[in-house]
Parts: sequence; C-alpha cells; structure tokens
Amino acid sequence: MSDTWGAPVPSWHGHRAPEIVDAAGRGEIDFLYSIGGNLLATMPDPNYVAMAMSRVRLRIHQDVVINTSALLEPGETVLLLPAQTRYEHAGGVTSTNTERRIRFSPEIPGPRIAEAKAEWEIPALVARRAPRARAGAHLSQHQGNPRGDCKGGSHLSRDREAREAGEWVQWGGPMLCSNGRFDGMPGERAAFRKVVSPRVEVPAGKFYLSSRRGKQFNSMTFGTTDPLTGSRSRDEIFVSEADAARLALRRGDPVVLRSETGTMRGRARIADVKVGNLVAQWPECNVLIARRVDPISGEPDYNAVVSLEKG
Repeated sequence: MSDTWGAPVPSWHGHRAPEIVDAAGRGEIDFLYSIGGNLLATMPDPNYVAMAMSRVRLRIHQDVVINTSALLEPGETVLLLPAQTRYEHAGGVTSTNTERRIRFSPEIPGPRIAEAKAEWEIPALVARRAPRARAGAHLSQHQGNPRGDCKGGSHLSRDREAREAGEWVQWGGPMLCSNGRFDGMPGERAAFRKVVSPRVEVPAGKFYLSSRRGKQFNSMTFGTTDPLTGSRSRDEIFVSEADAARLALRRGDPVVLRSETGTMRGRARIADVKVGNLVAQWPECNVLIARRVDPISGEPDYNAVVSLEKG
C-alpha cells in the first residue's frame, strides 16, 4: 500500500474490462496485450483478477513502469515491453486530457534506457512481425512539430516559445454541442433515457462504503499529503462523528472492514460523512468491492456494504 498521493494508477478505460476479466477467468483468452493498463489495481475483487490473469497463456505488458499486474504469475509466459515516457519521444508528442485539451509535450534531453522504445512504435513492430498480419496494417503517430488543424481553425504553433508557454487547443471548442447539434448521432439529435436511481438497502449494523478517487490519475503531483482532506495515510477510513462516538472510535484507531468479497485493515478518520456511510481510498479498497456491473454502462459498482469493527 502506497502512502504517496498523486502516483499515477494506470486505469483501463472502457466498459469491456469486466468482460475481459471474466473471459480470462473462464480460460477463454490465450493472449492479452495490455498497454499502460493495470486490471489488478482498477478492477473490483483483485484476488479474482489475479486468478483470471494467471489463466492467460501469454500476457504482454507495455508500460513506462512495471505495474503490479505485470508481476502476476503467467499461464505460460509474460513479456514486458518497456516504453518511453512522453518526454523521451524524439521531437516530442501531443497528449489529450479529459477536457479535450491537446497539449504539446516537448522532448527533454537526458539519459535514455536503451531497450525502451516509443509507445507508438512498439505495437507497430509487433504487428509487422505477427504471423498472418495484413500487408496494409500500420500505426500512425502525431508527433514532432504538430500543426494539425483542429475544428474552428485552431492549431498548435511550431514556435518554440509558444510551446514552452503551454500552448494548447481544445477540440470541439469550450463546450460540445452548444449549437444544439449532436454530431454523429441520428439526425444530429441527442438520445435521452430516464434513469431510475437504485435504492440501496443497508442491513442493520452495516455501513455503505464508497470508494474515493482523489488525486490519483495521470498528470497529478506527487506528495505525502492529500491536499483536499489533509490525509497522510492511504489506509484511512472516513467515518462520521456520530458513528465514531457510537463505536468509541478515535482518529487513528485500527479498524477492520469486511464485505462479501474480502477484508481490509485501516485506520479511522473522523470526517464530515453521512451517518451510516464510510469512505475509503481507491484502489486500496478494491478488495471489498464485488464484481457487480451496471447493465447499461458496463462499469463496475465501486461501492459495497461492509461491517466495521475495531482492529
């Protein structure tokens, strides 16, 4: 368990991840190529994930670091492919964040790991050597001196001073579909559906646990303290003042959480939390999360009903 805030936790984007894990658990996947992903850290029930990954005959892990999923025992073989960071790519690269901002990351001179290759180059090399690969298969990369025109005529300048000033463009503009037209949808009209929020019934004596993301994704700063909560330990369990008083808990007391999936040990932290609810850090609390998936989005339910006792 890390006590560092802001350490990038590679995540598996997309709703197919639970299906992939289940298929691996059934022994239906012989080959899995993971680029910058860590199913063990991001999916619920890590013990099940570890079992499922161990049934895959060949796993390839491509990343800038060795993450925990790459260290799992293989069905037969695990191959690690070291990739360069964005700052090591020759000529620099562009990256897009969740706000649709495209920003240039310049190459930073310095020592290099000889075995590491550009992230885009590795799959291309694999595809070229793969048997029965189609002759026309290729992988393109937007890098070097980017000047690709974006919607609205915006572009990234070749000017070095502009790059160093943090120049960026936002594809689609500040707000998508502000003109009332939804590109790519039938008739350029949005499709809405009524969503009924599920009613959560928590048995007497139990708590409803929510997982907290916090500052844990890429491009966040490293530190020993969570700037939003003041926490200094990633095993803190946030509990309401009323529940803490009822259980005679003080800050720092060891506690044990148990769910239908697993057990987690942590330390109590009195916080502004609704009575009957707990909050724990993600992905540390994944051991408590069951493999329930939303039928519409395909996303796991990162909440759980748990018991709490002094540890």
